[in-house]
Amino acid sequence: MNTKSAITVGGLNFEWELAEGRFLFEGQESVLFWTASAMKMFFDSIEEISGKDAAYVVLETTGFRQGLVVGEYFQEMKGVSIADAAELITNTYASAGWGLAEIKELNEEAYTLEVHLKNSWEHTINMAQGKEQGGSFLPAHYAGIFSSLFKQNIWYKVVHYQLDGFTETIIQYFPSEQTIEKNIHQLSRMKEAEKINELERLVDEKTQELNEMIKEISSPLIPVLEDIVVVPLLGTYDEARAEELLVKTLENMPKHKAKYLILDLTGINTNFTQHAAMLIEKLGSTASLIGTQTILMGISAGMSMTITDSAINLSKFQCFQTLQHGIHYALAQNGRSIM
Repeated sequence: MNTKSAITVGGLNFEWELAEGRFLFEGQESVLFWTASAMKMFFDSIEEISGKDAAYVVLETTGFRQGLVVGEYFQEMKGVSIADAAELITNTYASAGWGLAEIKELNEEAYTLEVHLKNSWEHTINMAQGKEQGGSFLPAHYAGIFSSLFKQNIWYKVVHYQLDGFTETIIQYFPSEQTIEKNIHQLSRMKEAEKINELERLVDEKTQELNEMIKEISSPLIPVLEDIVVVPLLGTYDEARAEELLVKTLENMPKHKAKYLILDLTGINTNFTQHAAMLIEKLGSTASLIGTQTILMGISAGMSMTITDSAINLSKFQCFQTLQHGIHYALAQNGRSIM
């Protein structure tokens, strides 16, 4: 059994060493894959792991860097000009199953050219994937090749893809400051921005939830006995929170048929300000308009001084030291008591 064989196609050499499990293309180690199945699975896996945006940049980067290697290979050939290399690329890639590649409009002085691709392996994979847009590997690959040949950075613009219904893919190449490194950094910044936006969205959601929770628990209206409700004031009240307390209290008192509103001030002893005193006066006065008498409890010596300095008159409200005293007073007004 002959374990070694070789053929020449289009001036290019293919060798097989079956006993060693080796395949050589132009003397270089090579491999063969089924395009629409095995290679498709490879591309699908990259997208599945890294996402479509990242996969596009990964393939673009890989294609470009492989192109640099190919360009260096042709540069090392003695007596081969850039125009000669362009012709060799067409023949080499066609024989290797990369599809038909034609180099057109080559201008060595302006460093520009067009590449026309037909039935490339990337097109075959994209068709098998059901893609709506062509890939980035081959367009970037030729940019890498001619970056090496021209010895300056070349970038590309796809005029249209074969995938769009055209007979071939047409790509224009030109000198540019655009690089794969910039694309990688741009992708990183985009991903960072997406993460920041997502974190900001989550923070906003949680902040809204916490605000709603605070509204529910910060100044609850507690019915303790028939006709008597207690509202404990807690923390510091800014304008928005004071308005929330006022509206919530006045809306809920009729539900409990409250005749007596006891404001427990012990929770704002250390945060008592003139603004808080104004809030208490406003809340008590407004409650009286709907027939509810306001009782204050828990006023400390320090609070008394603040109230006096503010010139706000809270003497119209009954004041007690403890909640128990306040409740007993409210009951007594109706001729009742706790036995």
